[in-house]
Order: sequence, then C-alpha cells, then structure tokens
Amino acid sequence: MQHVAVADEELPAATPLLRPADGIPAVIDTEAAFDEAISQLSKGTGPFAFDAERASGYKYSARAYLIQIKRTGGGLHLIDPIPFGPGHRCFTALNELIQGVEVILHASTQDLPCLREVGIYPNILFDTELGGRIAGLPRVGLGPLLETLLGVSLAKEHSAVDWSTRPLPQDWLNYAALDVELLVELRDKVYQLLVDGKKWKWAEEDFASIISAPPPPPRIDPWRRTSGMHKIKKRNHMAVIRELWQARNELAQELDISPSRLLSDAAISEIALASDKGPITNRKHLEKILRPLGLRARWLENAATWISCISDAIAMPEDQWPETRSKSDAMPPIKIWRERFPEKYAPLTHARFNLQVRAEELSIPLENMISPELVRRICWQPPELSVQEALLAMGARRWQAEIAAPILEQALTEREPLEVPEPATEPDAPAEE
Repeated sequence: MQHVAVADEELPAATPLLRPADGIPAVIDTEAAFDEAISQLSKGTGPFAFDAERASGYKYSARAYLIQIKRTGGGLHLIDPIPFGPGHRCFTALNELIQGVEVILHASTQDLPCLREVGIYPNILFDTELGGRIAGLPRVGLGPLLETLLGVSLAKEHSAVDWSTRPLPQDWLNYAALDVELLVELRDKVYQLLVDGKKWKWAEEDFASIISAPPPPPRIDPWRRTSGMHKIKKRNHMAVIRELWQARNELAQELDISPSRLLSDAAISEIALASDKGPITNRKHLEKILRPLGLRARWLENAATWISCISDAIAMPEDQWPETRSKSDAMPPIKIWRERFPEKYAPLTHARFNLQVRAEELSIPLENMISPELVRRICWQPPELSVQEALLAMGARRWQAEIAAPILEQALTEREPLEVPEPATEPDAPAEE
C-alpha cells in the first residue's frame, strides 16, 4: 500500500518523553479532589484527552482502574474510579462538562465501554488511531504516531501490568500520564493529515458511527472461539470444550479473574483431544495431560471442577453434542466456496482483488475502506436492488458504500474466478487469545 508522505521521510531520532511537563499529579480518590479536578478542567479550553487503564489478562471484568484526562489550560488528572463507583455524582458532573466538546481517545472502541460503565458518555469523538489508519499511516500505535508526527518516543513497558494493584507504583502512574500528555497535539497533526488528504469527512463519519453504535449483541456459542478449535474435528471433543469453557467462564466471572489464568485455551483443547484415550478421573492424570503445555499450578486448583466437566461431556448422549458449526453461521467458510459454491466464489475473487487495488490507490487499509465481512455477505447473497443501499443497511458508512458499491456491482457480474493467491487466513477471523 502507498502511504502518506510523512511515512517515507527521513525522520530525526525521537526525543524520549520521560515525564509530564508539570510532573505526575496525585491520584484522585476523594470527592474533594475530584471536584477540584472538574473545576480546573472547566477553566480549560479545547478538547479533552482521555485514556483508561484496565486489568486485561488479570481480571474478568473490563472495568477501568485508572482514568487519565488532560485539557489545555485545565491540567492533567489521574482518577481512581474504584472508590467512586459507576454513576457517582462526580462522574455525572464530568460527563456534563464534556458534552458538546470533542473527546480525544486512541483506539476508542477499547476504552469507551469502561468509560461508559462509570457514566462518561462522549458525544463528539476524535480517535487518533483510527484517524491515522484513514490518513494512510503505516504504524498507528500511540508510540509510533508520536514518533512519526511529533518526534518523541514513548516507553510502553507498563502496558500489560495489573492496573487493579493498589497503591499504583509511581512509574506506572508516570506511564499512564504520558498517554495523554501530548494527545491534543497528536490529534491536531492527524487532523491536518486527514484534511490534506481530503479524508476528514470520512474520518468524521467513522467517529460519529462509533459514538452512535449500539452495544454488540451477545455472541452465540462464544466457546467456539477457544484458541485451538481448528484442531478439533469431532463433536464429542467439542462437547468437552463447551463444558470446560462454560464452567471456566462462570468461575472466572464469580472470582473476577481472567479465564485464561484459571485454565488456558490451549489446556482446554488439549484435554478435549485427550478425552478419547480413557477417562480422566483424577488430578494426577490431568496434570500429565497438561504438563507438555508448561503446567501452571493454578490450572489444577480447580481440578475437581474440570474433571467433573469432562465426565459430564463424555457421558452426554450423542444428540446433545454440539454441531460442527454453529447454527448462527450465515455463511460457510470461505475455503469451501471455490469447490461447492463456484457461482459465489467467482464474484468474491474479483471483489477482493479490485477493492484491494482501490484501497491502495486511496492509501487506506482495506478493512477500513470496507469490512471484508460485508464483502462476503454481498457476494454470498447479492441484493435484489441497490448494492449501495444494502451496504448501508448492513452498517457501512456512506463514504465506504460509495467507494465499494460500484466495484461490488461489477464483481457480481463475473462468472469465472480470478486466479489470485488466497489470503493466508480468512479476513475478519477471530484472533486467538
């Protein structure tokens, strides 16, 4: 893909960003301190830069354990949301303050759910990560964007720590504060790139869509996303995975601990594959199965629960085993289209190829120009009327539909496939844990 010119320039060495210009503020954990922060923020001008730290990989919940805010003339503030709880009057006051004012987030879809959980609902958004993607920048992490556009480097050594720890160490707080220290300045740089590339309206439409999007519906058969499922071919093995996954999920939710810390996905898959080799009736047998994976003692703390799940799955009548594919699957996997659905496979190959060409011409990632899932759906079941209207009905932005519709309409007329290499993995496939 071609990228915007800034990506190809010879850039000077970045200057390390070591501390916030005004130092690390004290963590706000009292109403008086929160009220004072809101007062200071109200005297500032321009957008609010927000960030949130969660305890991903440690806790079951996705709640925020630290919220960072900065505003020009309004100071930088670190809020511990735990003493206040969702819906506290201080969060209500903060939410009222940001209404009608732009809120800057980096990778907003990660942080918006936990901000909304405490009662913060931005209604004008600027997402620096998504903006960088649409602008055509090749690396859109916060660190790379700061280096490329502002010439500063940001250490990320605390990105995967347990933010539920109390008290939070000073070096962690320093790291968290730096995430918003230059977010306003970064926003201005990304905005100018979008304007120069005549893509600002695209980004604006995407930002508004994120704000207005409803919560995603609950996943059907979420256990099917267990890492290692590609190795599972038998329905009885799937029954073991389902029982273990559901028991692990219930226990993790009860204890508020990350499910993978109780039992990893790889361990669940390995147990399922081993279930044909004889009953797993005791802790020692379970330990033998798991040892090649680098056994962790915590996996065996609930050995009795895992063994009970395995026994229940093995004793289950065949008519209660899961089907090989979820009933919610609207389309068969792409890998069988060529052989079994050639009339749908041919348009898909033309659509993929020509959409990729257009994405490269526009210097934008294909998945941001149009969702590969929508492309598959159009090719699988062509709309009776307008492709553009069908795309809009499925959630595409208007600018995306205007670009993709003519290409898809042409592709739907094709009867012979393009002989191009298949992607190594199906686009939009769920990532493994």
